[in-house]
Amino acid sequence: MSETATKVHLPVSHMAENLIGSEIIKLAGEVNAKIKAGEKIYNFTIGDFNPKIFPIPAELKQAIIDAYLNDETNYPAADGMQDLRDAVAAFLKRTQHLDYTSNEILIAGGARPVIYAIYKAIIDPGDGVLFPVPSWNNNHYCHLSGANPICVETKPENNFMPTADEIKPHLSNTVLLALCSPLNPTGTTFTEKALRAICELVIAENKRRGENEKPVYILYDQIYSALTYGDIKHLDPVSLYPELRNYTIFVDGISKSFAATGLRVGWTFGPQRIIDKMKAILSHVGAWAPKAEQMATAKFLNQEDVSNKCLVDFKKEISARLDGFYKGFQTLKNEGFKVDAIAPQAAIYLTIQFDLKGKKTTEEKTLETTADITKYILDEAKIAVVPFYAFGASHDSTWFRLSVGTAKIEDIEGAINSLRAALKKLS
Repeated sequence: MSETATKVHLPVSHMAENLIGSEIIKLAGEVNAKIKAGEKIYNFTIGDFNPKIFPIPAELKQAIIDAYLNDETNYPAADGMQDLRDAVAAFLKRTQHLDYTSNEILIAGGARPVIYAIYKAIIDPGDGVLFPVPSWNNNHYCHLSGANPICVETKPENNFMPTADEIKPHLSNTVLLALCSPLNPTGTTFTEKALRAICELVIAENKRRGENEKPVYILYDQIYSALTYGDIKHLDPVSLYPELRNYTIFVDGISKSFAATGLRVGWTFGPQRIIDKMKAILSHVGAWAPKAEQMATAKFLNQEDVSNKCLVDFKKEISARLDGFYKGFQTLKNEGFKVDAIAPQAAIYLTIQFDLKGKKTTEEKTLETTADITKYILDEAKIAVVPFYAFGASHDSTWFRLSVGTAKIEDIEGAINSLRAALKKLS
């Protein structure tokens, strides 16, 4: 191809032209370049798992192999295989006491197409979508659907979870309230009091609107719901207020609970009319989970003792890493360094802080921005973490996400020691 041809400006849609790239992918490119150059990097940026450290359960792997050997390789049903929808219904019943029929459940290729379908099924261009920041990708789904994004920046004193007081001023302009608990990127969860207060606002607002106005729907992303630690219990709107059943659409799947991100088996459940519309949307997109993986997931979920044991073992390993890094950051804090962390509650993430603005490096360069801090920690401590501004928070925020999905236990001491050495160089 000629040089002239490669430089031609080809017009595209306004949506595509203005779609913002992922900050996380951009950071990952910088990290990977360092790794390829031979640097030892503690890469805690990825919301994924290293399958050599966290393989999928052996029983699930064998069930997938068996499904392929049984030639389960043609198109799956548009709403998901009946076996899997039945298994998900039973799984929800025993784990959350939620009673949904298979017709109220839709299987898709992971959580992403589910979220996209919720936006497209609910939102007309210009409709308001209210979501807290930091949070994962709501800004991009607003862009894809033509929604009007309404962001509420949350506070560290509330563990970065939204409050009713923060949501209330905006709810009258909202059609979709996008919530996530446990939250990506923070690994924190709703308290019962906080979630009840938000639910009560939605109930009151929908009563005010009546039947002739589009209600406030709740997108409730609980993809990390199984990964809670200590005394933390997962909560959801419908269990607290059954009258929200007609207005709540859940996002869920096996991606995080069983370290199965690459299998692409996710699901949604909610009011059947909404689920049917989402099914129609995704049938045109072709965002199905592979049939073999669906059949294998059904078999695995139905083995209650097996799936429970796998989850207990998995949570123990993740919790050990989160606790280890948290203790390491508290040790550094007690040594006088300007760092902090929020005690781990759930998911695979630790919320950490580098309050280093104004500090000078040995080259007499001042760390003026969060981007400067991110780069310094990567270059000097060899630690890669994601700043909260990558999740929609203010660029002034000094808080970061540390993901342990690719971390080895022995990484903890080495990373903390490397960070200590880098912090000592600042003045």
